[in-house]
Amino acid sequence: MPEVTGWQARPHEPMYPVVFFDALRVKICEDAVARNKAIYVALGILPDGTRDILGLWIESIEGAKFWIKVFNDLRTHAVNDVLIAAVTDGLKGIPEALSAAFPATILQTCIVHLIRNSLDYANRKNRKGLAAAIFPTYSAVSVEAAQAELEAFADGPRGQKFPPVNTAWRKAWDCVLSFFAFPSVVRMVIYTTDEIHKLPRRPSLVRSLPAIVAACRPIWGTPASTLLNSLW
Repeated sequence: MPEVTGWQARPHEPMYPVVFFDALRVKICEDAVARNKAIYVALGILPDGTRDILGLWIESIEGAKFWIKVFNDLRTHAVNDVLIAAVTDGLKGIPEALSAAFPATILQTCIVHLIRNSLDYANRKNRKGLAAAIFPTYSAVSVEAAQAELEAFADGPRGQKFPPVNTAWRKAWDCVLSFFAFPSVVRMVIYTTDEIHKLPRRPSLVRSLPAIVAACRPIWGTPASTLLNSLW
């Protein structure tokens, strides 16, 4: 299909201020059986705010080798520089692969996912209080202030009651630090990878979504209508 070939081979912009990486969970018809699959998506944000889906990949095993392939694909399509890579917490192997392919790129973990994962440690009754307790950490004006707030949380009643939350933030801290170096207008862009999950609900924001549907069809043998229904 010319449309598919053209979409897959098109050159990208040489530089993207922000690229989001996340996975969409969809049902794909495979051997006449509906199977849950993860479609990994790279969503680039251009300086004018335009969003462009840079690629789609499906892989059963996550790891550094997989992400090296993703980044090499971006390189092949003429992407020379990415300023900030915003990723979902828990994408295995991505830090190592990113540092090899784009050593100057800032890796930023999804703050929203980190908050959600933190709240999973509390029951419904305690979540509001826990959310309020961790808010000062990620809303701090500087790295030093954020570090102080995290220490205060760990020593406070919520931190003592939910020690795994403190552990989770400290484990992800190296990929959180960059967040505090930016002004609030930039933080509002990079604090969450939910931009990818908005795509099916707001297709007009992305210039390449129609071609993506066509591109998926020969890869998985999935009718366009089925893919759209899965994404929507």
